[in-house]
Amino acid sequence: MQQDTREMSDAERFPLGENEILFIKGSYGTVGVVKAGPEPQFFLETESEEIVLGLETEDLIIASAFFTGKVAENGLKCILYTIRELRSPMIVLPPDHPASKRLKTVVSAGNSTQLSCEIIPGTHPDQNVLCSTEDFKGLRIKGICGGIEVMNRPDCEIKKCRFEI
Repeated sequence: MQQDTREMSDAERFPLGENEILFIKGSYGTVGVVKAGPEPQFFLETESEEIVLGLETEDLIIASAFFTGKVAENGLKCILYTIRELRSPMIVLPPDHPASKRLKTVVSAGNSTQLSCEIIPGTHPDQNVLCSTEDFKGLRIKGICGGIEVMNRPDCEIKKCRFEI
């Protein structure tokens, strides 16, 4: 298990294997990151269409929770497992959907994701941006060969563990 606390910096690299999950833990939120893995096709469901996402093995599936602690980590692990291993689709809600106010986690998939606290949770169809708590404003996570690259990381804890349920 790796833990680290640092000030904001330009770019840091962390090794991440297919059987691992990386947690980025702030004061108010938690982010979970896994590799997309060998099955390249994922589905994104919107109100009007189904979008097929073709991902590479080194691309990422990222989930953001609007709370912290062991329950947040377990929840993120379960959501990421449901999407990657059970092949459950990701769902995008319309901007005025009442459920967006009750979402506790949101998910994004792709090569690179920018975290933002300025979008409505669960309503953004573009997979290069993900709603987060203020802790992670401006954080960018990119999939690289054998790991991830984190840019603009605030002072937060990084924890890596096995990706298993």
